[in-house]
This record gives sequence, structure tokens and C-alpha cells, in this order.
Amino acid sequence: MEILTGFLLQVVLLFGPILLFGYLIYLCNKHFYANFGQQSRAVCYATGFIGTPIHELSHAIMCLLFGHKIVKIKFFQVGAEDGTLGYVLHTYNRRNIYQRIGNFFIGVAPILVISALLYLIAWLLMPAMVTEMTGHIQGASISEGFGPAVKGFFSAIGSFFTYATTWQWWAFIGIGMFLALHMTLSGADIKGALSGLALVLLLFLIVDVILYFVAASMLDTFTAWLMSAAGYMLCFFTLALIIDLIALFLSFIYRAIRH
Repeated sequence: MEILTGFLLQVVLLFGPILLFGYLIYLCNKHFYANFGQQSRAVCYATGFIGTPIHELSHAIMCLLFGHKIVKIKFFQVGAEDGTLGYVLHTYNRRNIYQRIGNFFIGVAPILVISALLYLIAWLLMPAMVTEMTGHIQGASISEGFGPAVKGFFSAIGSFFTYATTWQWWAFIGIGMFLALHMTLSGADIKGALSGLALVLLLFLIVDVILYFVAASMLDTFTAWLMSAAGYMLCFFTLALIIDLIALFLSFIYRAIRH
């Protein structure tokens, strides 16, 4: 039971935010571009000349880390018939477990890499704000209940907006929009990630079983370490989602003025 409890907690804390925030970011970006009507493609190109290369580069980095062979890569293109701004074509050995596990990380790479990059940019511009946000989220453990975790999350958001009077905050929003608006996973990204998800989950379960039988305390330590890592990941995603929500709000203002 202890193994199952630890495993389920790890799955919820590590993969739940990727699923939830990935979907919320998809919705924000979808409606953002829709609000520009016939100008949506032009706006997509305007933001994509920075965001798309980083999106594709994140796929490429994960391909290299997991031993996939990059066949062809297009960092940014204009005028493709299917509207694709960029892509990474890669191959791998289907009998290689490590490479198959890599499919998950390659697929979700834009969410992980771009959100981490946003966190880094925020830290360079406003280290005090990032420290404060991280403290709120890390200090609200989900193991203490859902209420404290939600309170910590909204406290972190409040900390972010207290810096809105500084030029660094506005610079971060401006830079961040070019990145956050191109975090959305494509259908191919999602399909690739799902193909490796089962093996990733199996790997976590095997590690949990081994640690438990070596020493139960090692499983607890491993789960606690993953919870801490999940806290930082939640900080990454929170910053990205805030930027997307601000961009979405501005697009609704544009739509209202246009009509």
C-alpha cells in the first residue's frame, strides 16, 4: 500500500500539472489568436519568429538527450499549406527502451523547456519576486491538504502582480509573450508523448518498488524530492499561464475595439 500511495502521489504531482497547465495554455493560445480574426495568421507569424524556433529547439534537445536521430528540422517557416510554422522529424530504435521513454519528454519538451526558460528570465529580471513566488508554492505542500496548496498557489500569483509597477515586470511580460504563445503542443507532439508515457510510469513504479525493499525510508525520501521538484515545475507553469492569460485579456480588448 505504501508503494502504491507513493507512486500515485508522484504521478499526480509530476504529470498532473503537465496535463492541466498544458490544456489551459492550449485554450488560452487558441482563443488569443482567434480574437484577431483575419489577422490571426499575421499575429502568429509576428510572435512565432521567436517562439517557434525555441519550441522546435526544445524538441531537438530532447531528441539528442534520448538518442533519437534528427532527420530534418525546420525552426521557422512562413506560408506552409498546413499552417505549420516549424517541425522536427526524428527516428529511433523501437526496441530501445530508453529511446521509447524519450518519446514522452520529446513530445512535452516545449512546455517543460519554455516554462523553465521563462522562470530563468523572471529570475534574472526580478530575483526577489521569483524567490517569493517559489516560497509560497513550495511551502504549500499538497500532503497537508488541498486547501493550503490552493492558498499557496494564489499567494504566488499575488506576489507576481505586486511587481507590476516595475519596468522589469513589463519587460518580462513583453518577452514572455513571444515564448508562452508558442508553448502549445501539436497533435503530433501529444501523440508522441503518449507513446512513451506508459513506459515512464512503469519506470517510476519499478524504482518505487526497488527503493521500498531496499529501505522504506528511501522511498519516502525519493517521493519528497519529487514533490520539491514538482513545486518548482508548478512555479514554471504558473508564470507561463499568467503571461498567456494577460495576452488573452489583451486580445479580447482588441476584439472589442475592432467590433
